[in-house]
Amino acid sequence: MTVIRLANRELAIISPIELNDAIALSLNKLGTIRHIIAPNLYHYLFAANFKMHYPDTIFWAAPGLNIKKPELAIDRTIQGNANSLGDGLEYVLFDGFRTLGLSGFELVNECVFFHSVSRTLILTDIAFHFDESFPAVVQLATKVLGGYKNLSPSLLEQVATTDKEKVKESVKKVLDWDFERVIMAHGSIIENNGKQQFKEGYERFLGHVL
Repeated sequence: MTVIRLANRELAIISPIELNDAIALSLNKLGTIRHIIAPNLYHYLFAANFKMHYPDTIFWAAPGLNIKKPELAIDRTIQGNANSLGDGLEYVLFDGFRTLGLSGFELVNECVFFHSVSRTLILTDIAFHFDESFPAVVQLATKVLGGYKNLSPSLLEQVATTDKEKVKESVKKVLDWDFERVIMAHGSIIENNGKQQFKEGYERFLGHVL
């Protein structure tokens, strides 16, 4: 879960985790929760629970989640032709990226976010960054599959993603942002030189220089 405090002190919650009293207390101290965001077709598990506890929030969902999970009380679908959800929070729909799902190679439909004030890029499943702080089995797996001490997708996504041209255009849009820090759902936060590391990781993924 990533929490972004906007300029008006409203909070945007990206990929919410299971809510408990301690988390709720911490969030309430930070500001008013206004946006709950399911950023792709996989990270939505606890969004409905957040919405139930904070009924005045706007529940945003990635394109296609309303079809995959019609029972979710989604307020708004994130539109690919827009670029902002709130004051200082921009996004890009990362088009063409696929992963290995239960029914084969599936679109992720991930929205990638940029918080301009903190110069932070927020990713969910389009890149990983594991290091020695993770258990040995995770380190071994990511050394083999990718994402160990480098910011990049895994080999599974490289095989699954066939429309590299769409991905390249999405990467270019992300690289237009002036970010330094990178937060991802799976791995350690990159505090410095995140833009260069993201660029290098996707150059390896795409197989050419950007």
